[in-house]
Amino acid sequence: MELIGKKILVMGLARTGVACCRFLAGRGASVTATDMRDEAALGKVLQELSGSGIRFVLGRHDEADFLGSDLIVVSPGVPMDHPLLARATGAGREIVSEIELASRFIEAPLVAITGTNGKTTTTTLCGEIFKASGFTTYVGGNIGDPLIEADLQAKAVVVEISSFQMEWINSFRPKVAALLNISEDHLDRYATYQDYINAKLRIFENQTADDFAVLNMDDPLVWQYAESLKARVFPFSRKHELPEGIYCLDREIIYRHNGKESRFPTAGFKLQGVHNLENIMAALACALLLGCDAEKSLACVRDFGALHHRMEFVREVGGVGYYEDSKATNVGSVVKALESFESITLIAGGKDKGGSYAPLAVLVGERVRHLVLIGEAAERMNDELGSLTDTRKATSMEDAVRLAAELTEAGGTVLMSPACSSFDMFRDYEHRAKAFIAAVQALPSC
Repeated sequence: MELIGKKILVMGLARTGVACCRFLAGRGASVTATDMRDEAALGKVLQELSGSGIRFVLGRHDEADFLGSDLIVVSPGVPMDHPLLARATGAGREIVSEIELASRFIEAPLVAITGTNGKTTTTTLCGEIFKASGFTTYVGGNIGDPLIEADLQAKAVVVEISSFQMEWINSFRPKVAALLNISEDHLDRYATYQDYINAKLRIFENQTADDFAVLNMDDPLVWQYAESLKARVFPFSRKHELPEGIYCLDREIIYRHNGKESRFPTAGFKLQGVHNLENIMAALACALLLGCDAEKSLACVRDFGALHHRMEFVREVGGVGYYEDSKATNVGSVVKALESFESITLIAGGKDKGGSYAPLAVLVGERVRHLVLIGEAAERMNDELGSLTDTRKATSMEDAVRLAAELTEAGGTVLMSPACSSFDMFRDYEHRAKAFIAAVQALPSC
């Protein structure tokens, strides 16, 4: 793709937009960057991009910039139905996402991983497996560094991809694309659940029979699309033995492909929980399909620990284990967490994202002894789940932890897995996690 002299508009100056500006200006494009925030709010960004020859339009968007550009690069936070993007589309202007732009310059095999839950763990582990097998590897996308900053000399590129990032693709084509699971999420962004599903499925849109689609066979919503894909489907499962694919049976992961088989005993894995077993299988499949060594892969998986804020053990007090799962911002993620424990006191709630809490009902009834609700979603969660178990409300995270400690008997588990975003009470999920950890650490030892 030739960039020299091209008039390119970058819409949005968050981290991805800044990276795009730097990349495009460095390759000779005539770049205009626009953001609704003003100079005072973007002072650090302006300093970072100073001297790059970029023209800035701040505190507003000018229609002339959209209609006069050869290419528009849209940051993931900008909704597709923005009126200026609609006018630009009508005028025949090309609009792309950052991952679409980046993919046009990447020659290495691309592994792209999406799903409602588990993306970050799977992507990070997959990248580590490639590195352990001797590949120079770039890991990024929706985690860490934007794809546009990828090392073009890398032999493997592994990226986490969100539904937002796939809204403006047209040729983005991973050699291996994985869909881990689908559950309701981001209904504050998408008009319908199907719109969200369709955005996820775009990861397979440009694949051919030379590519692989790694699919969770145990997720009916994922598996129903298997026959419609052009790529070679490679399933993973915790429930079914597979002649071709990767599955788990009797504490052993078995990988079968093209008549060959590799076995990976799960004893000694640091990653625990049924959700992480699925993440491990998906990561192994993506890496092994592109030539990673089985023995080195197994050693890598054994040494890989849980990422922060994903069912992370905090402390044991009086025979009760406290686990922090602040990254569980949707119902599907909480389902996996509840499947991993018994006798649970669940701390949940936050900013409601519009989905139903009904998928939690059976597990709450079976495994949750006490439900402690916080945040804006507390009333709605109480309406949908409160009758299923002993349910209380708390005014703060500290209050919730204190109440959970009083309610939970020795042998039980206190799990903070909110099923909601954090923005009603906290800056982000990390801030929420720190509040929970601090409250747990403040509990008196028994």
